[in-house]
Amino acid sequence: MSERPRLNRTLDGKTFRSYYYLKEELTAFCRENGLPVSGGKIEITERIACFLDTGDVLPVSAKTKSRPEVGAISEDKKIEPDFVCSEKHRAFFRKAIGSGFSFNVSFQKWLKSNTGKTYREAIDAYGQIMEEKKKGKTTIDRQFEYNTYIRDFFADNEGRTLDEAIRCWHYKKGIQGHNCYEKSDLSALS
Repeated sequence: MSERPRLNRTLDGKTFRSYYYLKEELTAFCRENGLPVSGGKIEITERIACFLDTGDVLPVSAKTKSRPEVGAISEDKKIEPDFVCSEKHRAFFRKAIGSGFSFNVSFQKWLKSNTGKTYREAIDAYGQIMEEKKKGKTTIDRQFEYNTYIRDFFADNEGRTLDEAIRCWHYKKGIQGHNCYEKSDLSALS
């Protein structure tokens, strides 16, 4: 297995994509080479790969950030279009659900895709989401490779420590290929 190359202009897009780089490394490369640094890790990765292969700079995807004014929130009020998690929403849900409430990814997705439903329905949905979470494996979005790796490590290695999982993760991200957990990653502990 080859050692992870330094991120620079001599790489091609394919080689670049076959290694793991921290977002901080990606944004530093962008700054050094005059590329936009805005966007998530996946968008920045695409921008760099295109630049390495063609020299072209992909435009930043335009997103409007208009936040509608949210008045008083009640259980009978409908969820507004373009829902944005705010402190006002957090306070409402904490009062309705309890101090243990937090905006998890599944609930945020539910809120954003259920415009027009009531906040009472949202409270019920939160309860269902939390029950499903207790029962089984939740989906972790693609950009959270570390979280997915650590979860899969523990699913396969009961009794191992977080320190061991992190050592295996550091080994994995330093080698060429995908960043999914494999039993062979335990070789990093020897």
